[in-house]
Amino acid sequence: MRQQVGTLRALLYLLLLLPVLATAADSLPSWRDGPSRKSIETFVTAVTTQGGKDYIEPAQRIAVFDNDGTLWSEQPLYFEVLFSIDEVKRLAPEHPEWKTQQPFKAVLENDQKALAEQGMDGVIKLVAATHAGISTETFMARSQAWLAEARHPKTGRLYTRMVYQPMLELLDYLRGNGFKTYIVSGGEVAFMRAFAEKVYGIPPEQVIGTTLGAEYRNEGGQISIQRLPTLLHNDDGPGKPVSIEAVIGRRPVLAFGNSDGDLQMLQWTMAGQGRRFAGLVHHTDGQREWAYDRQSSVGRLDKALDEAHEKGWTVVDMAKEWRRVYPDDKE
Repeated sequence: MRQQVGTLRALLYLLLLLPVLATAADSLPSWRDGPSRKSIETFVTAVTTQGGKDYIEPAQRIAVFDNDGTLWSEQPLYFEVLFSIDEVKRLAPEHPEWKTQQPFKAVLENDQKALAEQGMDGVIKLVAATHAGISTETFMARSQAWLAEARHPKTGRLYTRMVYQPMLELLDYLRGNGFKTYIVSGGEVAFMRAFAEKVYGIPPEQVIGTTLGAEYRNEGGQISIQRLPTLLHNDDGPGKPVSIEAVIGRRPVLAFGNSDGDLQMLQWTMAGQGRRFAGLVHHTDGQREWAYDRQSSVGRLDKALDEAHEKGWTVVDMAKEWRRVYPDDKE
């Protein structure tokens, strides 16, 4: 009798443990079984199997990811622009001239229409005013302070909790299979470095982005790198493969983006020899996130979507293929 009770207990324990073991064995638990997950796992298996025809040496397993709309959300505006807007409001007492100068006047008056009319030139002015004229250390400290407190106007979440759980799992999955992961984004590089290592596990030297001018200063023994309001490199569109070549020096074998601004990076990746992977995050989930593509003013996905379908790249249907979007979501 005791033996039977012991056996029943063991079986019950095993039944309770099986879901835990299954989850532990699943490297991509937030991805539903579907075409995107299958294509990712098939690719990784093919290029990491020694002796296989598609085997890629670990040193060449370079994976690049866009940030805005690919690793975290980007609506209603890029989060870095929202940071710049908040910084303008914070710094306004030191700049009385902003009350009459655009785009600062629009920001201070919360005039969304007037701000939108300023277009990209207005965004550049906001970024220059809030990102330059200070040391890199000061800027990163300000960025980190904002990220620790600021919350998204719709979700109420910290911006660093609006990263995509499936993509976090993908980054870990790739690194567990010998890939080196990089961010290649139109975002300003120091802003992304302020959180990328803590949030994504990607160190500063593997973060590539839009860069401002800078200069070395030694003022009475106080040494710093001062940020200048000049644009050195716009890391968007064709600027992405250029920066990949300059910084990494190897062509990636895997690239993930979400918009037309990532098209040239995907093309550059797929133009190499051997097996390659190109992926797009398609924002189809209007309930848990946002639904947008061809007509969006932020993260427009039009030409890249057409080319992805034409060439058989992986297009991730967020609504259908992700069990959850953010780390705090329930399935």
